[in-house]
Amino acid sequence: MSFMNAIDTNVYVYTLDANEPAKQTKAIELLDRLALTPAEAVILWQVAGEFLGQLRRFESKGLLTATAVEVGFQRFRATFALRLPTDDIFQASFDLRSRFSLSHWDSMLLAACKQAGVTTLYSEDMAAGMNYDGVVIVNPFV
Repeated sequence: MSFMNAIDTNVYVYTLDANEPAKQTKAIELLDRLALTPAEAVILWQVAGEFLGQLRRFESKGLLTATAVEVGFQRFRATFALRLPTDDIFQASFDLRSRFSLSHWDSMLLAACKQAGVTTLYSEDMAAGMNYDGVVIVNPFV
């Protein structure tokens, strides 16, 4: 059986959040561990967009420079292969949202995971241990 991992935006954001040192440490450790086998993890397009948006918010608050945003994003992008969604994820997201009472963005993320062959999604935003049609949620902070 093939395993593929994806990481939700919140985990990436915690790698930068010195106000949450325990979560920051766990997030960095998770990414370091997954980086040992980069072919077994992907970055989903939605996560890349959300992470860049968060970096831009840090920039607008004066927490990062424009150069730091670009460098940080390029470093993030270099970690794992990027997976772009196709139109099929929209219909899959309707189905997931309806059956599991998910938010719009969670249903989109899970649909993209399914399309990319992801079997484990690391996130603190969804129910840990829940299996959404073959995508299992793991909360790396518990």
